[in-house]
Amino acid sequence: MASSATTQKLFNSSVKWAIGSWSLFIAENFVLSENRPILLSPEFLNGNEDYYHYLYGICSTAALGSIVYGYQYKIKNHGPMLWKMGHAVPWSGRIMALACMSLGLGLVSQTAPKVQIPVEYVGDGTMKMKMVAVTKEGGDEEKTAAVQANSSTTTDELNNDKQWKVRCPFDFTDSKSKCLIPGNSGEIEVRGIDRITRHPGLWGFGLVGMGLSFLSPSVPTRIWLGMPLMVALVGGEHTDSRHRRGMGGTLDKALDEKTSNVPFWAMVSGKQGKDVLDVFGKFVGGDNEIKGLNAFLACGLAASVVVRKGRGSTTSISKAATSSIRNKVGGLPVV
Repeated sequence: MASSATTQKLFNSSVKWAIGSWSLFIAENFVLSENRPILLSPEFLNGNEDYYHYLYGICSTAALGSIVYGYQYKIKNHGPMLWKMGHAVPWSGRIMALACMSLGLGLVSQTAPKVQIPVEYVGDGTMKMKMVAVTKEGGDEEKTAAVQANSSTTTDELNNDKQWKVRCPFDFTDSKSKCLIPGNSGEIEVRGIDRITRHPGLWGFGLVGMGLSFLSPSVPTRIWLGMPLMVALVGGEHTDSRHRRGMGGTLDKALDEKTSNVPFWAMVSGKQGKDVLDVFGKFVGGDNEIKGLNAFLACGLAASVVVRKGRGSTTSISKAATSSIRNKVGGLPVV
């Protein structure tokens, strides 16, 4: 009886809304995208792409509406609770939140234009190539040769003009994908964010939600915030499956063999090399594989959210309670 009561308490209507609303969204996307050829057949939409997109949009909007409605009216701050509302988050929760949010925001940051310092110091002239006239021995003919100027070269010969140069804080020339396909050999070199996952946006969204879930004492809210991770897993796998079959896109076989949907799986499973440490070493220390400043800003944002939400609001609650008591006793200080 006690076990049944506990189960009933855990799987209350709020928990069902948290799981059900997101599950409806996943199922709706899966069914409509998987059955696109059938829906576009003459028996249904007669090949009209606009009608298909209208149907998809209406169903997706309804599913998202259930997610928003469920959170606002059935899930938000509903029990059961893991600790009292307003109290500080346990350190274990803060650590997990920081790890998940840093990774999630880090993945998203790698898909954005590369952030760079808006000024740079250019014109280093320690090593210059200077063209000078050299006379051939035993004749008047001259030829031009490149003479390397080094530290022993005189000031007049060395162009050592350095200056600060202003540049755009975003490097829009940095490519989103780091996959290199040399020639028609069929081989592929995977670099950058593509080493981690084929769907950084989906997994970034899911990991940020999971990180925020560790900061909430409400079990239904935790489940609701954690469900986008399931969207990333199922949605990513289904997208890859459709693209392998040429539905809605393509997935190159060589790219498929060296990358993965689940973050880091291709790196640890040997797809990118048997030496896992070497693979991670190339990723971390490779030639511009990581947008370092982007990742730094992402981790800073994650840390600020965890610090602000992790300390709770007991201080403000105490101040409000004290203020209320003072008003009741005529503004006298409460000892």
